[in-house]
Amino acid sequence: MKRLFLNAGLLLMLCQGIALADGGPDARDRKAARKVRVLREIPGYLAPKDSVTAAEKAEDDFKPSIHVGAIVHMFASAEQSGFGGNVTDKASDWNKGFSLYRARVLVGGQLSRKGSFFMETELPSPIGIQLGDSTKNVKVAPILLDCQYEYAFSNAFQLIAGMQLVSSNRNGLQGAAGLMANDFTYFQYPYNLFANSPLQGNFGRDLGVNARGFLLKDKLEYRLGLFTGRNLDGQAPLRIVGRVAYNFLDPEKDYYYAGTKLGAGNTIAWGAGFDTQGSYYNVGTDLFIDKKAGDAGSVTLNAAFQYMTGGTNVNSKYTFARQIPRQTVQFLELGYYFKKTRIQPWVRYENQNISATKEQAGSELIDNFDKAKSSSVYGGGLNYFFNGSATNLRLSYVARKHNVADAGGAYSSKTYGQVWLQVQFFLF
Repeated sequence: MKRLFLNAGLLLMLCQGIALADGGPDARDRKAARKVRVLREIPGYLAPKDSVTAAEKAEDDFKPSIHVGAIVHMFASAEQSGFGGNVTDKASDWNKGFSLYRARVLVGGQLSRKGSFFMETELPSPIGIQLGDSTKNVKVAPILLDCQYEYAFSNAFQLIAGMQLVSSNRNGLQGAAGLMANDFTYFQYPYNLFANSPLQGNFGRDLGVNARGFLLKDKLEYRLGLFTGRNLDGQAPLRIVGRVAYNFLDPEKDYYYAGTKLGAGNTIAWGAGFDTQGSYYNVGTDLFIDKKAGDAGSVTLNAAFQYMTGGTNVNSKYTFARQIPRQTVQFLELGYYFKKTRIQPWVRYENQNISATKEQAGSELIDNFDKAKSSSVYGGGLNYFFNGSATNLRLSYVARKHNVADAGGAYSSKTYGQVWLQVQFFLF
């Protein structure tokens, strides 16, 4: 009997030790909140309720922390050769293959009560078959995608410095792990994707300093940043990007927005923004709705409109007139998440309508230039969420329609398709 009491006492002491080491439910919530905050790709709806506020107020027990995560997208695909725009006699033939599309390693840490950092790697090109290309990559060295430091002076003013995702609209600021469709929009990063693109981006990222804050009981968010943009001689004007967003229902404090919240959202957010450098400017507005719709589940709607131009000055070395023609872009995503079956069907439509000026079209006829550059994308898919954003399977069909010139110079509309079966796993 004495041994039984002794063993019970030892067990109780062990349990108390584990509880003290763990910190209890409040400490776990604070730790989870810090992880969501510093690993930018984690959708904010996964944070414990009210725990972000609790974590910010819990200064007495603060300790520096570091968190690690990973995002992987791999898929089987089939795509018609003309989907990417390179139209030949065999453009309707289907290319098939398997690819490792994304393999990101995320590292973030809370360095002080107000200072944090975030780093993220990426594959510069898919491993396996590259869509639109007959080559096969067997190995790819990862690159640094994000590298940033944030200091939160207050809830109303934070500074983020370094390599970061840059956009004036919501879809361009979404995290890869929280997408609803199979991928980002086709026309979101056309001028900011690679080093040889007009804005010399890095998969939508740029180097600079971004100010951000929340006002009106966290309903109003603002962002205003200065970035390097296109730089030929070290004297180019800086790229300036700004955005405001107002949440009519629950506030959103995600740095990289969620594309869908899988039933956890109560969001109606309207935003507007601008992006400018030299003669280039881009202005637009967007609307995001994610909330319960009936007993079966929740609806997600994401819509945006943009107007952009590279200007008409062709003489300045800082002009974008010949790189970015005048255009409008319309975008719409709509999906419904069935919470019982964990299935989410979605549809998407995008349109890039080029309306260039004479200076932008150069020696080409403006009408021919506009037809050749304009295109639209539409399609849909079905997502199955084994475990929310952590593990899911996505089947999609997307078609791209653009104008193709025949031998006589006349243009006709051609449509080419793409099928993806993609698996995502996200560890955090």
